[in-house]
Parts: sequence; C-alpha cells; structure tokens
Amino acid sequence: MSILIAFLSLLVEFAVGYPSWLLGAIGHPVTWFGRLISFLDRRLNRDADSDAQRRRRGVHALLIIVLVPATIAFAVETMLAGIPAGLILTALLATSLLSQKSLAEHVEAVADGLDNGGLDIGRVAVSQIVGRDPEKLDRAGVCRAAIESLAENFSDGVVAPVFWIGVGGLAGGVAYKAANTADSMIGHRTPRHEAFGRAAARFDDLINLPASRLTALLIVLAAFLVKDSDAGNAWRTVRRDAKKHRSPNAGWPEAAMAGALGLALAGPRSYDGVMVDDAFMGEGGRRDVESVDIRRALRLYQVADFLLMGLFGLLSVIVIVA
Repeated sequence: MSILIAFLSLLVEFAVGYPSWLLGAIGHPVTWFGRLISFLDRRLNRDADSDAQRRRRGVHALLIIVLVPATIAFAVETMLAGIPAGLILTALLATSLLSQKSLAEHVEAVADGLDNGGLDIGRVAVSQIVGRDPEKLDRAGVCRAAIESLAENFSDGVVAPVFWIGVGGLAGGVAYKAANTADSMIGHRTPRHEAFGRAAARFDDLINLPASRLTALLIVLAAFLVKDSDAGNAWRTVRRDAKKHRSPNAGWPEAAMAGALGLALAGPRSYDGVMVDDAFMGEGGRRDVESVDIRRALRLYQVADFLLMGLFGLLSVIVIVA
C-alpha cells in the first residue's frame, strides 16, 4: 500500500500544504531532524580529530540520522495499519515530507516581490529559498535563482520524497527526508564539514538519482502541454547539459527547465563570498530573465506536478486491481 500512501499524500499536501498553525504548535519534521543533526555535529565533529576520524564519525552520524527516525516511522506505520482509517492517517503524516504548495508559494513570492517592491524586496524573497549571496544578484540573477530553486526543489522536495514513500512507505519517506536534511546541513565542502559531511553528501547524491531523472522527464512532458514551452529543446538540453553540472542530480531538472523555457540557468554563482564556476544549463539560452519567466516556470511546474500525481494515481489503480 506504499504507492497508495504516496498518492494520497500528494493529493492532500497539494490541497492544504503544511498548516501554519501546526507548524507553530509542533514544528516540522525537518526541524526535528535538524536538532538531531546539530547535536551529532557538536558531539562527534571535533576540530582536533584527523580527517579519517571525522569521516568515520560522519558515517556513524549518518546511520543515526537515517535509522532512528525511519525506525520510529516504521513503528508508527505498523501501529496505524492495525486500526480503521490507518492508511489515511499514515498518508496524512506523510504529507509533512512534501513541499508542493510551499515551494510554489515561495517562488511566486519572488516574482511578486520584484513586480511590487523592486529588486531589494525580490532579493529578500529569493534569500528564503537559495543559499547564494542575494545582495550580489541583479534582477535577472534573482529571477534565474528562483527558477533554478523551483526546478531543483521540485526534485528534492516533491518527487524524491514521494518516490521513496512509494518504495518504503512512511519509513522510506522519513529516511529520505532525514538524509536530505543532513546533506543540506553538513554536506558542504567547508573546513568543518568536508570530512564529517562526506558520507551525508555522497548518500544524498545516491538517493536522489532516480528522482532527478524522473523530474526532468516530467518537466519535458509538461512542456508538451504548456504554451510557450519547448519540449524538444528541453529534452536536447537535458541530454547535452545535465551531466555538466557539478551536482550529479541538480543538472537534470535545471537543464529540463532551462531548455523548456529557452533560458540559460546555473553558471557562475557566489556562495558566502566564494565564486562557484558552474556550467550553464541551457547554454546559449536567454540570460536576461524577468519575473514573467518565473511565472512561466511555475506554470510548467504545476503541470509537471499534476503529471506526477497522475502517475502515482495510475500506479495505485494497478496495485489495487492486481
């Protein structure tokens, strides 16, 4: 029934998201994982240790980060399976692992900020969804950053968790989200985390491989259905540029989005004052991106998300009939 849980969680989260009153009352699973990760980082990641020791302890930390929440989730799902409406309750819990609604709202806020408040407001809005230095972004840079974040987070925040829910139920989704949170917190090439966070970064690369490819395919298919989008160019751009990205996964949805919209995304960017010389996704595409392009990307995302729901709905029917 994992496929059905995944499908129901997609439908519910699309409709209501994660309610703000619930966030205020109990927080969010990502914040819970974050507390565990921060605790292990403080206790196990010691500056005096050698890189080999820190890599080894990073593996130990990753095992705790993934297995402890997943074991709890498995116990909860097993308990709910024995009661009426247990499947529905499990799906409701799984909605907390998805971010369809909030992703669209945060990206749309960037376009609204630029249109209604100007560049400074747009920079503030985009700083909520990207890690690069917003004060160094011009208007086109803010727009590109928002679209890149939309593409990458469609994969990391929607497709990947629902994929792993479909594979392993609530426990599979929780394990994915915990590992992905670990990568975002400690999987950086900084003096403190390059050794300790190596396992988290490599594991996150591995578990995002299927979702990043599926996300690119969904965007290409959506481009067939969305006006002023080019599915053929999206497919060609994925095949040509995705592998050039410094991430083995982020390039796939970014290249698909860039090709579909005729834009050049990614490229050199500044993070904490350090310039990252990344390849362009959509080489030769338009770089003077505007807020209207953010809204075009959102339409493409929404159609791709509907296709994702349709896919899991079809799989659910096949499972039930079988």
